[in-house]
Amino acid sequence: MRSSWKLSSLLVSALVLAPALVAPSTGGAAPPASVAAEPPPTPVLVAVRAAHRDGADRVVFEFRGGLPAKRQVGYVDRIFADGSGRRVRIAGQALLRVRFEPAQAHTDDGSPTAAPRRVAYALPNVMTAVRAGDFEAVTTYGIGLAKRTPVRVTTLQAPPRVVVEVGAGFATVPRKVWFFDRARFVDNREPFFVARTRPVRPGTPATGLMDRLFAGPLPGERARGLRLLRSGATGYDDLTVSGGVADLRLTGRCRSGGSTVSIAGEVLPTLKQLPTVDRVVLRDRTGSTLDPDGPGDSTPACLEP
Repeated sequence: MRSSWKLSSLLVSALVLAPALVAPSTGGAAPPASVAAEPPPTPVLVAVRAAHRDGADRVVFEFRGGLPAKRQVGYVDRIFADGSGRRVRIAGQALLRVRFEPAQAHTDDGSPTAAPRRVAYALPNVMTAVRAGDFEAVTTYGIGLAKRTPVRVTTLQAPPRVVVEVGAGFATVPRKVWFFDRARFVDNREPFFVARTRPVRPGTPATGLMDRLFAGPLPGERARGLRLLRSGATGYDDLTVSGGVADLRLTGRCRSGGSTVSIAGEVLPTLKQLPTVDRVVLRDRTGSTLDPDGPGDSTPACLEP
């Protein structure tokens, strides 16, 4: 009898406890969903600097928020703007394309950072760095060089930086490049064009001078009011020096805008400082100029006031 009672008690206990072992009904509240991990922040380009050291020019791209996962650097013949596909004109005899992904040169609200869109340098090889794109988390720059040389890419931390190092162990000579002084022009104080010194390879001085001219003033020179007065030109082509005559053609548009000053005020003195140049023949993109065979300098009609 005692055994029967114990067995009955165990059966009742099992029945009472059984509901606790049953899986909860799917009709109740669902368990909390897992939270998706947020993507890492896109690195933001905040500065572009350059300096010469130990026979090399170093262009430093500084980021906030880490380094871009992909860094592509290589020589190209041309650079086209990301998004629009338009060709980006960059001064120099060699062109490096630098591409960062993911990376952006603006803040989350769309404001540009301090990283320059276009900046000139007075270094032996590196002339200029020009932004060609800041589109869909891809930032692209073109670096204009005086000469194609070996390239090395390294990274640094604290802060995150990508260093593009190009060989610059070749000789240069100091030459002058003339730029438009906007403040002097506004005050009507001649001369309206002033000279600044740049390093130029001695073997190709005329080409080097024109490249330096179209690279534009340095940041400090721009702060003091110097500008590259383009008159619509994007660059130059077909430059020759023969028999004391420097002959070249402007690319892009050509217009004076009714002004008494034009790009001729920069090109002519820049080339005529060379001992091999007595006169300059400056042409528009079609090759036209006012007096190509005359005794003095010649400029195209499109630069007349």
